[in-house]
This record gives sequence, C-alpha cells and structure tokens, in this order.
Amino acid sequence: MISETPQRALVTGASSGIGRETAIAFAKAGIDVALVARSQTKLDALAKDLAPLGVVVKTYSLDLGQTATLTNSLQALMDDFGPVNVLINNAGMGYTGALADMPLADWQALINLNLTSVLLTMQAVVPGMRAQGRGTIINVASIAAHNAFPTWGAYSASKAGLITLGRILGVEESDHGIRVMTVSPGAVNTPLWDTETVQADFERSQMLTPAIVAQSILNAVQLPDSAVIDEITLMPSGGAL
Repeated sequence: MISETPQRALVTGASSGIGRETAIAFAKAGIDVALVARSQTKLDALAKDLAPLGVVVKTYSLDLGQTATLTNSLQALMDDFGPVNVLINNAGMGYTGALADMPLADWQALINLNLTSVLLTMQAVVPGMRAQGRGTIINVASIAAHNAFPTWGAYSASKAGLITLGRILGVEESDHGIRVMTVSPGAVNTPLWDTETVQADFERSQMLTPAIVAQSILNAVQLPDSAVIDEITLMPSGGAL
C-alpha cells in the first residue's frame, strides 16, 4: 500500500528544465517542495507560480558544486525546511571534449557537481528518512552512462558513477525503508545545450521534453512503498540520443 504519510520533497536543479517541471508536477500532486538552484531570481519566479497550488514551497539558493561548504549549507536547509521523504537529485552540468585533452580543473568541477554533490545531498537527507522509516531518492542520470559517445566521456563517467552510487545506497538503506531509483533519459530539450561547456548540434525538436521526464519521476515516487524501480530508461520516440 502507498503510505499515507504526507510527502515532502527536495528537488535540486529546480530553476529550469527537468527540475522545474518536476517541482511543478510535485506541487500539483500535493507534495511540499524545497527547491534548490543557484539563481534565487528563477527560484522566486517558480515559487510564485506554485503558490496557488496550496503546498509548502521554500527556495534555497545554493551552488551545489561548492562541495567544501555544501554539507553545512544542506544542514541549514534541513533545519529550516524539516525532514523530507523524497529527494530528486537533478542538478548537473554537461561537458563535451576529448578525454585526452580535458583539463583537470574541468574534470573536478564536473565530478563535484554531477557526483560528489549527489553523495552529500543523500547524506543530508538519509538520517531524516531513517527516522521516518521510509524515503525515496531518485537520481537523474543519462543514457550516456551506458554508451561510448565520443567527446562525452567525462559526462558519461559521472553519470555511470551516479547509477552505481544509487544502487549501492539502495542496498545499504533498504532495511530502513529507503529506496533509490535512477531515471536515465535520452536527450532532453533543456538549457544544458546552451551552456558554454557543451558543444553539440542535435535537433532539439526531436528530444524529450522536461515535462515528460518529470512525469516519469512523479510516477516512480508514487509507486507503493513495497515497489522499487532500479532504473528507468526513457527515450524519445523519434530515436534521438
């Protein structure tokens, strides 16, 4: 059976793309949300959009890539918002470039955001989930984790690490009622393609929309507590990435 405990979620990368659409889908489903992203302006705009839906919405401007101070920042967030029983690790960056030429600083920035920040965020929420005897963590990875796409090596490695990280935490925490799932979409039409670290020319109209991915995330969260999906692979029907 689905637990009657009210759901409270923390969503990272909530200001745009998949994170923004997930926050909207959650709020429409009656789930309280703590929204994390770097841009307070974008978070405030989203919170204003969600206000009529009648759920608790709080915003937190954090740079998850600043891993040295992230644990303290997340603890302050948890102290303010309270325990959550849903975590969506969506924040991340794209990167294209040959592995043989990748600067160490770029590698470290990518791993800090795409992988290390996820570990620290999971560590921040697990104690509260243990106390509640339940919790759902969904990590947003990519089909790049399973494919050898030239110039996407560092990004692919970070997403492959994310999948393994989630699987192991899920095993370690299953006795506490915490389940960990992964959503691995193909190409999604998000602002990632407009960033300076990504040089790629794909037909964006053929990509998945963020709303489709968000709906899949919500469906996974709403599964009965006794069910868990190891990994959802979500592809555009047109066959693009």
